[in-house]
Amino acid sequence: MTLLVPAVVFAVLYVVSRRRDARRLRNGVFLVGALGSLLLAGVLELAAASALLQLLVLAGVGLAGVLVLVLAGFLVGNGVTMLRREGRSLGNLLSLIAGLALLVLPAAALALIFVPAGTELPAGVVTVSIALGVLIVFACLYAAGTFAAFGFYSLVYSRYRHTRTPDALVVLGSGLVRGEVPPLLRSRLDRALAIYRSVPEGTTRPLLVPSGGQGADEPRPEGVAMAEYLLSQGADPSDVHPETASTSTRENLVLSREVQRAAGREGSTLVVTNDYHVLRAALLARAAGSDAQVVGSPTAAYYVPSAFLREYVAIMVEHRRLNAVAVASLVGFVALLTAASLAPL
Repeated sequence: MTLLVPAVVFAVLYVVSRRRDARRLRNGVFLVGALGSLLLAGVLELAAASALLQLLVLAGVGLAGVLVLVLAGFLVGNGVTMLRREGRSLGNLLSLIAGLALLVLPAAALALIFVPAGTELPAGVVTVSIALGVLIVFACLYAAGTFAAFGFYSLVYSRYRHTRTPDALVVLGSGLVRGEVPPLLRSRLDRALAIYRSVPEGTTRPLLVPSGGQGADEPRPEGVAMAEYLLSQGADPSDVHPETASTSTRENLVLSREVQRAAGREGSTLVVTNDYHVLRAALLARAAGSDAQVVGSPTAAYYVPSAFLREYVAIMVEHRRLNAVAVASLVGFVALLTAASLAPL
């Protein structure tokens, strides 16, 4: 039960870090570390209890492998759906690529590790092949671990209940369709309206800041179309102050703060986006020096896998230096072991 010690340590780190600021990606690392250590401790305890429980553990491992195959098939199917409904783009291909990677990379790693050992290839070639297989395994585990930390904590953070009435509601833009608000963006606006209308009578309603500039393929700024929708749903014109110059989420947050300042509403801010985008928006708000928290709105089920993968890739790119150090450490570790095994005794 020694693995309970890291589980407790990770749990304490998670609670402390979460209380200091819920908008930290490391909260997800601590949470997954605690749950993973607890799960592994439980599995090892069961395996040591009896032969029957050992068989159950092996069956669980086999079931996990089957679930990976099921997940791969689901992602491939979702990728095909995304291409049909949303068109061809790299973002829409992500779930298809992830599904194929789940099928190909484990098979490649197993082939590199076990196949050369049964051949008459030189010992050095066999060693290098095994090293490459191990490196693929480590890379897969790193990707799985970081995605689990991001994905699981995204779900946890998106369920966070913000009970304080905000002074301003910033609604992040997400693109127009023929100049009009599409369903994805409408869900964000409807969530903001629900919060706006929930303010008790006699209390100042929050400022509504629909935020988004004009893309190259858009006939007008997103903020203008979003403001039009809010007004059509009964929002008070004096409460709607669109931001129409931003071209990214970071600019959404920074320029919307300037709109709040100009309107004299620099108090607490609540940012509204879709569920899949909540954690990254919160990380960007923190990086921009804003104390804003973020809430999410529903997203079409078929769109969620690709959307989460896009957010994960974006976060990994934003933390590319840290990831480069981690990957380089893995490569260096495997290379060192390989060199040691190839060195003459």
